[in-house]
Amino acid sequence: MSVIDVKGIQKHFGEVKALRNVDLSVNKGEIYGFIGPNGAGKSTTIRILLGLLQADAGEARIFEQDVWEDAVSIHKRIAYVPGDVNLWPNLTGGEVIDLFLSMRGVTVDQEKKHELMKRFNFDPSKKCRTYSKGNRQKVALIAAFSADAEVYILDEPTSGLDPLMERVFQECVFEARDRGCSVLLSSHILSEVERLCDRVAIIRDGEIIESGSLKDLRHLTRVQLLVETKKEIPDLANQTGVYDLAEENGTYRFQVDTDQLDVLIRYVSEFGVIKLESAPPTLEDLFMRHYEDNPDKGEDS
Repeated sequence: MSVIDVKGIQKHFGEVKALRNVDLSVNKGEIYGFIGPNGAGKSTTIRILLGLLQADAGEARIFEQDVWEDAVSIHKRIAYVPGDVNLWPNLTGGEVIDLFLSMRGVTVDQEKKHELMKRFNFDPSKKCRTYSKGNRQKVALIAAFSADAEVYILDEPTSGLDPLMERVFQECVFEARDRGCSVLLSSHILSEVERLCDRVAIIRDGEIIESGSLKDLRHLTRVQLLVETKKEIPDLANQTGVYDLAEENGTYRFQVDTDQLDVLIRYVSEFGVIKLESAPPTLEDLFMRHYEDNPDKGEDS
């Protein structure tokens, strides 16, 4: 069952086509990764889902409600964390969290809120003007995970957090998923997306170019191989599917397309394999393969 359902949305800013027929769906109890470089269209898509922008064409629905026309009722059931949190400088962090929660119009679980403050090692008594970027991010995260939300929309949520706090964040995401909540996670941290997400979508120049489970997408990536042989391997760099070859003292390191792996292994075995190591393809491999000829274009649209 799709909790978030986007079909063919388009958005133009003058002559700039920010989104081109974007489709994505997030199921109940699913963590969905949304990745792409600055300027790809991630934030524009999220703003449309939040009812902050109106799409020029297509349809976007959350809980089977239109995100533009039914934004008020939708927001009572979702929690949002941006990548850059701006707070009232003269309020304390605790006051801001209470304010965010009170705006939802529901009873707040005080015990859960205080538990999250402890887990994030957060001091709620300080004025917001004294907070670092990481502490401002904690305010939004604590408010979001304290809320009784059904959908979490997280746009670069760990920006400014140290590795220990990133781990706490990841635990909170898994706990939300286990409660049956849905999570849309936009992130530049590919290892984080790979660790957390059930499915991912890659957006480039306003278009979804790949989507599916990580298992579904791994066939598109290259395997990293380390091979040591008794004899020199001639013409290895020119074999079909071989990339980024480096050789040192009879040890070869390179990448190979998975659909050419069996052919390549048979070829190198002719030269007396002493050592063979392989590393599985990662989400970063897939991402970089799509973008190696398309460098970042600047700020996110």
